[in-house]
Amino acid sequence: MEQGFNSDPGLLPALLEVSGIGKSFPGVRALRDVSFSVGKGEVVAVLGENGAGKSTLMKILAGVQTPDSGLLRFDGEAVSVRSVAEGLSLGIALIHQELNLATNLSVGANLFLGREPVKHGLIDEKEIAARSRELLGRVGLDLDPATLVGDLPIGRQQLVEIAKALSIDARLLIMDEPTSSLSQGETERLFEVVKDLRDKGVSILYISHRLGEVVELADRVVVLRDGENAGELARGEITHDRMVGLMVGRDLSQFYAHEPHSPGGVALSVSGLRTWAHPAHEISFELRAGEIVGMAGLVGAGRTEVLQTLFGIAPMRGGTIAVDGEAKTVADPRAAIAAGLALVPEDRKQQGLILDMTVSENLSLASVSRDQRAGLLNFAAERELTGKMTRRMRIKTPSPRQIVRFLSGGNQQKVVLGKWLAMKPRVLLLDEPTRGIDIGAKREIYALMEELAREGVAILFVSSELEEVIGMSDRVLVMHEGRLAGELPREALGEEAIMRLATGKGTPLPAA
Repeated sequence: MEQGFNSDPGLLPALLEVSGIGKSFPGVRALRDVSFSVGKGEVVAVLGENGAGKSTLMKILAGVQTPDSGLLRFDGEAVSVRSVAEGLSLGIALIHQELNLATNLSVGANLFLGREPVKHGLIDEKEIAARSRELLGRVGLDLDPATLVGDLPIGRQQLVEIAKALSIDARLLIMDEPTSSLSQGETERLFEVVKDLRDKGVSILYISHRLGEVVELADRVVVLRDGENAGELARGEITHDRMVGLMVGRDLSQFYAHEPHSPGGVALSVSGLRTWAHPAHEISFELRAGEIVGMAGLVGAGRTEVLQTLFGIAPMRGGTIAVDGEAKTVADPRAAIAAGLALVPEDRKQQGLILDMTVSENLSLASVSRDQRAGLLNFAAERELTGKMTRRMRIKTPSPRQIVRFLSGGNQQKVVLGKWLAMKPRVLLLDEPTRGIDIGAKREIYALMEELAREGVAILFVSSELEEVIGMSDRVLVMHEGRLAGELPREALGEEAIMRLATGKGTPLPAA
């Protein structure tokens, strides 16, 4: 057994006991009779598909919302957490996925914001600096407390957020998708901090869609489905298949939908492509109609930059692009769309959607210029397209007029995909297509990719999840430090083979 893991979490004294928690909103029952416990010094992962009730439950525990029914006990005492301040007074701290830091203030100022020590009527800067260094040391950060938070990479900001929670003597840390924006190195550092805090008696509720993280970190898993308890797994029972089975309520032995088939002619030919990020390296490859090609590599390898260059977001420093054998000049996204290319970007909220517009408006956004009459929008065409894409993408929305920011992550991603599929592209570029979405939505995205491939669309997708790359690819292109390090056919796919190329241990492909 790995050192540091609790051998029998059931024997740990309970820090938090949740009994029969229920919560409803107008027309929606978010939670029903949810019960579980967290031991002192235990990491409990809370899993579930989008809409399973995880976020509502965490907000109740942290005092952001109040339950309609049920009981909370903290350290053996019945408690009513009616506000964030009451939660903090108990030692419960919620670390949101989108960090809650003032980037224009120093690290020390953030750690004690609103709770500054005072001496002679003035803020005691020396006390803040001294206590900040102690807290930063606990999370492994060797930083000057005077450093501006905005000058730190996102991984270090995440650790500052944890140090901030420790400054109020947090006994229970609730971490919501803490690695969603972190590099591999930053993620590994966060894991070390989580394990160290656990070993020092801090309890942690850990929410993540990345099941590999759960296998590594969790002492126990609690699964919610449709707002109710779906089951628990002890440390020795935590496997990918068992977690997925509890989340979706069925066996997903055939989780990946991909069935290899014979591809058609060359849909996209890239020769000697030089990107703005790595202009010294030439990249050449082909995509065939009906083919799904994965692009793997470590963070910073240049995968996203290749997709952005192909789509005209970033200037091409050299090389040629041909679609269906015809050379294309892709100077901007408009030219890429005209050439038959579509890109689903990595950050759907910043780059793929207009969050304050409706589902209907987002779905028709790329097609709107084709459906105008005398300069006016063709609302009949918009309604027809929206209905068609909502059905095809299985978008769960109460109405086409729903503001898209209020949809789940998986349904937001389907809207982005639907917007581009309405254009009937020849080549579909996908950058981290399943990042931050639940297991059921992932399965639907995979099935859609397979459907598009059968229809003859050529798909190039970037993913940091090796299991996804291996499961969905006909072949894989592997990037290393801006160059194409190698290509692996489906029969040679495996994590070790991909990582050898991704870390530069394989033989790079010669430039064309």
